[in-house]
Amino acid sequence: MFWPTDVIVDENDKSLINSDRGNRRVVRWSLENPNGDKEILIQNILCWGLMMNENGDLFISDWENHAVKRWRKGELGKGREGTIVAGGFGQGNQLNQLNRPTYIFIDREETLYVSDLENHRVMKWYKGASEGIIVAGGQEKGNSLKQLSHPRGLVVNELGDIYVADCENNRIMCWSLGCGEGRVIVGGNSCGQESNQLHFPQGLSFDVENNLYVVDQSNNRIQRFEVENKD
Repeated sequence: MFWPTDVIVDENDKSLINSDRGNRRVVRWSLENPNGDKEILIQNILCWGLMMNENGDLFISDWENHAVKRWRKGELGKGREGTIVAGGFGQGNQLNQLNRPTYIFIDREETLYVSDLENHRVMKWYKGASEGIIVAGGQEKGNSLKQLSHPRGLVVNELGDIYVADCENNRIMCWSLGCGEGRVIVGGNSCGQESNQLHFPQGLSFDVENNLYVVDQSNNRIQRFEVENKD
């Protein structure tokens, strides 16, 4: 592995799927035989984020082509090109474009959420849509409650609340469904190493008890926080 950026668990195949970004590939590692051969699922792609739906279809963010693509379960490892499901109209800030997509999230209806890095926004694409909707940020780079600065990790809960790692603002933001601005739920106390501070946060994940885990990259640590949902 070289410069991995994301990993997911494929429970059906009892394996890990890794974004081996520095080697320009997506790789499967068996959980039952971790020292065995690795399977290359997708080659020649500068992938950042990964998500898999309940059918076993794999979605990846194609960093250099400014798109999110989907591979059906039966297409993986067979040299297929994948199908564009968001972006793919060149680098830009129009609603049908992306600019360096990073992490992604897929809900049960196959609605796609994308951290659109250089546009400083989170986009929402309904299944089959020809363009997306701005659901967080999109007010240029900044640190107000309506702005983001190079968003990374992304999770959406069942209420439609969007949690995003606002990387260069050193905070985790939450946009409740339909709100025009977010709220700071973690960090936002300048860059630092204290327990209430972050330094370039990346990945996000929730456990079953609603604890939030944050990859606090430049502090070389994983932090856990208790998060309360607001009605």
